[in-house]
Amino acid sequence: MASTSAPLTLPVLPLDDEVVLPGMVVPLDLSDAEVRAAVEAAQAAVRDGDGDGESGGGGGKPRVLLVPRIDGSYAGTGVLGTVEQVGRLSDGDPGALIRGRGRVRIGAGTSGPGAALWVEGVGVDESAPEPLPGAVAELVTEYKALATDWLKKRGAWQVVDRVQQIDDVSALADNSGYSPFLSTAQKVALLETTDPVARLKLATQQLREHLAEQDVAESIAKDVQEGVDKQQREFLLRRQLDAVRKELRGLNGDDGEDESDDYRTRVEAADLPEKVREAALKEVEKLERSSDQSPEGSWIRTWLDTVLELPWNERTEDSYDIKGAQSVLDAEHAGLEDVKERITEYLAVRKRRADRGLGVVGGRRGGAVLALVGPPGVGKTSLGESVAHAMGRKFVRVALGGVRDEAEIRGHRRTYVGALPGRIVRAIKEAGSMNPVVLLDEIDKVGSDFRGDPAAALLEVLDPAQNHTFRDHYLEVELDLSDVVFLATANVLEAIPEALLDRMELVRLDGYTEDEKVVIARDHLLPRQLERAGLEPGEVTLEDGALRRLAGEYTREAGVRNLERSIARLLRKVAAEHELGDRELPFTLGADDLRGLIGRPHHVPESAQDPAERRTAVTGVATGLAVTGAGGDVLFVEASLADPETGGSGLTLTGQLGDVMKESAQIALSFLRSRGAELELPVADLKDRGVHIHFPAGAVPKDGPSAGITMTTALASLLSGRQVRTDVAMTGEVSLTGRVLPIGGLKQKLLAAHRAGITTVVIPKRNEADLDDVPAEILDKLEVHPVTDVRQVLELALAPAEQPVRVPAAA
Repeated sequence: MASTSAPLTLPVLPLDDEVVLPGMVVPLDLSDAEVRAAVEAAQAAVRDGDGDGESGGGGGKPRVLLVPRIDGSYAGTGVLGTVEQVGRLSDGDPGALIRGRGRVRIGAGTSGPGAALWVEGVGVDESAPEPLPGAVAELVTEYKALATDWLKKRGAWQVVDRVQQIDDVSALADNSGYSPFLSTAQKVALLETTDPVARLKLATQQLREHLAEQDVAESIAKDVQEGVDKQQREFLLRRQLDAVRKELRGLNGDDGEDESDDYRTRVEAADLPEKVREAALKEVEKLERSSDQSPEGSWIRTWLDTVLELPWNERTEDSYDIKGAQSVLDAEHAGLEDVKERITEYLAVRKRRADRGLGVVGGRRGGAVLALVGPPGVGKTSLGESVAHAMGRKFVRVALGGVRDEAEIRGHRRTYVGALPGRIVRAIKEAGSMNPVVLLDEIDKVGSDFRGDPAAALLEVLDPAQNHTFRDHYLEVELDLSDVVFLATANVLEAIPEALLDRMELVRLDGYTEDEKVVIARDHLLPRQLERAGLEPGEVTLEDGALRRLAGEYTREAGVRNLERSIARLLRKVAAEHELGDRELPFTLGADDLRGLIGRPHHVPESAQDPAERRTAVTGVATGLAVTGAGGDVLFVEASLADPETGGSGLTLTGQLGDVMKESAQIALSFLRSRGAELELPVADLKDRGVHIHFPAGAVPKDGPSAGITMTTALASLLSGRQVRTDVAMTGEVSLTGRVLPIGGLKQKLLAAHRAGITTVVIPKRNEADLDDVPAEILDKLEVHPVTDVRQVLELALAPAEQPVRVPAAA
């Protein structure tokens, strides 16, 4: 344990943010006023014989009290120091060499010679026990080992020997005051620890912690250095590889340019618009500044490749042979006169504009945007390729069915990994020209979700006033689409957004007549299926009667897809029978041969059925006409009255009806209740008995107002006991006053009536102008009656009262 000795009176030499421990020899700058005052006061005390004589060691040398001063506050313990020498430091300034002798506990201030501060203090006895205990000896050994390890890392081999020669515990602990890694606070802690063993423990702990931190720092520095060395090695190898490539290009006769120079040459040589060229050159400059390891370099190279591959100024010459184009369309597609006329008009106008030098007006060219709307199988998609063939242009198909991401149309931003231009830009790139025919297939199937609305991105693409400056998110340069002919196909017009539909010219494809189907099957479908079945053109022949029966009784559709499947099935049967040896070729297939090959017909017209088996053979059933996504169709309306004895009242509707159709049923019932007496109908039954109206095919949703007169006729038939004529179908909206209001889709409905074997059709008077769109051969086979009032409908549709009827049982 440390003990105290005689009191001392010494001048204070303050040390700012510095600590001197006993045994240390330090030089101090006498230029500092406080240091000089303390040394001069100590020297004056020795000359005058004042002070404490030899107490504390140092002989007759001047003595000072070295006290740490941290943030203006003095420590409670100082070190007695003797001035060993006064002279000049290595830099020429006056200085003093002072040796620390021992610890002193600082007491109260006192007076003394000179300008220094004098204090009283008590020396601390720091002697360690003799001999050293085993634990202390182990501590000494550990400290020396740690100090030796640290000194060897610094290359201080001479100091290692000096430390190994120190046997005193106190001196060994104070020797750590020379350690540069100790902070001022750590040194003050060593100074104020008077017990030598405790001080050595503290010094050992500080040294151990520093060595641990140094090991971690060395490990990190090693890893960093290894990473830097690897990057430098990779950089050196890449530079060598570039140099080798450059030499090889020189040997092969190339100019030896690097990749960025190659891109610059390609951009300058390419036939690009001025603004596109400027943007490309800026990207080349970025590529020249970026390093080979930078990911931005690969993005720039991909972008430049995309820009250079686009046909910025490539255009195909349109074929201005108007009659030749019309012949091509007629040869490849039967019917579809509306769209053929529109393409012929477009070519004629372009020819006249080119003759007058009006090919480009206001930066816009004469493109076209058409919407082909019609049921499946009528040839919308194949028509696009025929249009391109007729015009002499390239053809590209863009499938939009199920597209939900807006970036599919307008492209991704280049900041995303794997970014690509949109489908429009890719279509132009695939076509290789700036004026192709682009078919936007199934535009009504485009969806929207959290990724955006692709239909909104199409607004600019399909707007002739905007698409000459179309900007893709990936390219970020203007692309002129004003010379592109866009053909959009759709099955359901209502599914196309109104703003998008407003930008397109609508062309309806309402389906084929039976005669057109026969021509299509004979000239297009049969040759194609003969080839697919491995048959020669003359080996199997289908008579027109067989084709007509296939179209009328085996397939009932607006298009010809099922007709083609039926032809393919027939040819497969014939080919299989020939291979089995059951049939000789060539073979001519007539209408009577169909049942033996592919079974019975699936769609037998009502007029061909037995009168007792027809749906309208009972009262309360009427035939209506409707339009679905698959074209026109025939539907039946059934009505019944509940037995008053079993209860039940009101109106019951079944068959998956929409709100508009339900309202039409209410209107029909209200009209008969209010005007039934005028029609000589027993309207009392409508008040006392429940009315049930049913639309068969209940799994199919139905809506719309056009079944109004059909429901009215079915109810009137039920009340009057008069059957509805089998050959009559009707369509029209009914009002509360009995007026017949116009409806839509008349052409498709008349085509469906013809397919179903109907011969008489009742339509609203205000739809009479729509008959101009119906093919003449269909009108010749139908007896069309335009009407304005329900009374006219009932006169035409209900059979005469004197005919025998079958009254249905009460519901």
